[in-house]
Formats: sequence, structure tokens, C-alpha cells
Amino acid sequence: MWSRVYFLIVMTFLFAACKTKQRVTLPSHGTPKAVDNANVAAIKTFELNNLDFHTFSGRAKTKIEMNKQVHDVTLHMRVQRDKAIWMSVTAILGVEVARVLITPDSVKIINKLQGEYIGKPFSYIYQYTNEGITFATLQDLLLANVSSNLLRTENVQVASASDEFIVVGIKDQLSFQYRINKTNRPFNFVLQEVGGSQNLEAFYSDFANTGGYNFPQNIALNIVGGDVSLKAQLNYNRVAFNEPVEMPFSVSARYKVLD
Repeated sequence: MWSRVYFLIVMTFLFAACKTKQRVTLPSHGTPKAVDNANVAAIKTFELNNLDFHTFSGRAKTKIEMNKQVHDVTLHMRVQRDKAIWMSVTAILGVEVARVLITPDSVKIINKLQGEYIGKPFSYIYQYTNEGITFATLQDLLLANVSSNLLRTENVQVASASDEFIVVGIKDQLSFQYRINKTNRPFNFVLQEVGGSQNLEAFYSDFANTGGYNFPQNIALNIVGGDVSLKAQLNYNRVAFNEPVEMPFSVSARYKVLD
């Protein structure tokens, strides 16, 4: 089904990236670490360095590899904070092939090439992810923010190295790890379901100041689990914050609605 293929491509953008050589073992369900005062202070610092925005818009040249097939596309993404995530995927000569609108309540995808549409409640993504994933978590992944939703747990620990901080924890049966640079911005994120085989990663690089916002110009993405292998490399050539954004999404009567 096209819906599965396109949705998996979309979820690649929403989850994470190139595997790094240095890894910290994620905690298992049996090894939780209680939050102490030092951890609380460090986590607050990381959260204070999250991007505090109203809207985001960006355009990225994107290479997608799915089950050894490689596609070059352009991703246009717009975000209204806490309200909606809009994506448009264009191929050769700027032909739009897919459009996506995600809200805290719903997921909608248009396949323009085949004139097909799917509209589902947000819970639809749980066919591909753990139920601990929320709209806010997806938003934080896209904007390279640490997720307050994940960090609000008693099972979290913060460690420091010479040039980075490492945060590991468990929330809602999800094990997570952030690696955070000395400017308190995450450059690597790992997410795994406790006891599961699916592995999600994000790697953020080439941070640049855009209108006062420290945002990565390059995001590498990877999701591996079961019979699915997806990778994507996003290279942003346009980024803007707090500009008016439109999120056009209309479904023609000629489109076939899929279950």
C-alpha cells in the first residue's frame, strides 16, 4: 500500500538519524535512576536552551534511502508551535508528490501522484511507533529540542564529559538518550522501545544562528526495525522563524479515500 510507504518516509523525517560510533548503553527497564538535584538543574538548563518559537518554515534538499532504494526530493516543512506540522515533498522539476498535515489529533496524507488520500486520528502513528510518542515529542525532534515530555520522569540521569553532556532515561516504556554539546543543544538523540527491536536516531549538525535561533542546517535520520530500513539526509538551504506560515491542505473529490 502506498500509504505505508509514504507514511514510513514521513516518519523518517520525524524520528532520527545516522548511527554514531560512540554510544552510551540505554537503560533497561530494570535499571532506573532517580532524579537528584544536580540532574534537575542540568535538565532545566537544557530546556531553557530549547528554541522558543511561534512558527518555523524550512526547505531542505533531502536524500532518502528506503530498503536500498535511493530518492532525491525536496522537503518543505512548516510548524505552528503546538498546533500543526505541515510537509510537502517535491521531486524532479518541483512536482509535488505528497503532502502531510499532522496535528495533536490527526494525521492526513495526500498522494498526489495517484490521487489518493488517507486521514486518521493521531493514534494511527502507533502502528509504527510506541504509544509514548506525542505530538510535542515529534515537534521537538524536528526542531532539535530536548523533549520535556520525555524528561519529565523519575528515571533519568545526567552525566558530563569533556565536551558534552549525556542524558539517559526511561519514560512510558521508551528508553532515550540525548548527547548535548557545550552550548546546551542536542546533537544526537536515540529512542528505543523497552524490550523492542525498533531503533530511532537523530543526529543534528552544522548549527547556525538564524534570526537568533541556534538551528542545525543538517539533520541525518534513521529508523531500523523489523523489515524496515529508512535513512534520510536533510540539508536545509532555507530556514525562518516566526514568519507568517500557511498550511494549505485540501482534498479534491476525485481523490480516492483509503482506509
